[in-house]
Amino acid sequence: MARTRQAPGGGTVVEVEPERLARWFDRFAERNDGVTRTELAPATVRVYGGNGVTATVAVPFDPLPVEPGTHRDGLAVDELVAHVTRPRTLGLLLVRLGAHSVGVAEGGRVTASRTDRHLVHGRSAAGGWSQQRFARRRQGQARQSLRAAADDAADVLAARAADLDAVVLGGDRAALDTLRDDARLAPVFAKAEPRVLDVAEPRRAVLDTAAARARAVEVVVR
Repeated sequence: MARTRQAPGGGTVVEVEPERLARWFDRFAERNDGVTRTELAPATVRVYGGNGVTATVAVPFDPLPVEPGTHRDGLAVDELVAHVTRPRTLGLLLVRLGAHSVGVAEGGRVTASRTDRHLVHGRSAAGGWSQQRFARRRQGQARQSLRAAADDAADVLAARAADLDAVVLGGDRAALDTLRDDARLAPVFAKAEPRVLDVAEPRRAVLDTAAARARAVEVVVR
């Protein structure tokens, strides 16, 4: 079953496996009184249903090889389907405070990885000097956790950056932003996709799921 969530500004985001994308658009046409036209651009594909419903894809990975402002009658997503089903080697970087999982995936399968957890205490409700000492200890734990994540990302991803077609991020945006400041990871973030996967605490099993989701196409239906 496709993963769905509410889209900012209204509508629904549907994650569709590349191999099922053509059939998904066929079903979209069946449910929405056909398709009147398709708009294609290097970064966006938008399909218009006969009842006014639209399905929009922000083209993942490289730009789509079409001229900006291309319009076609009916359903015309062959270029998009060919683009997203092309084999790619993807880097995965999942980080939350206290845990991380990094890996390389091919065809939705993880071929190299490293996962670790570090103790980071939750926030204390105590006051006074005790709270300040606790906060300093927590900050130290957080720094150690993110340093370990950066070290593993450098070993697993930065060392292979030249072979990666793209990098897909996941987890906590603030933690990921901290890792962006590590110069060793500049080649990794240079290939990072704009989206950030919403993932639970990074574990090896979560990385496996993320490897499949990294290939998925996000379609916004409004």
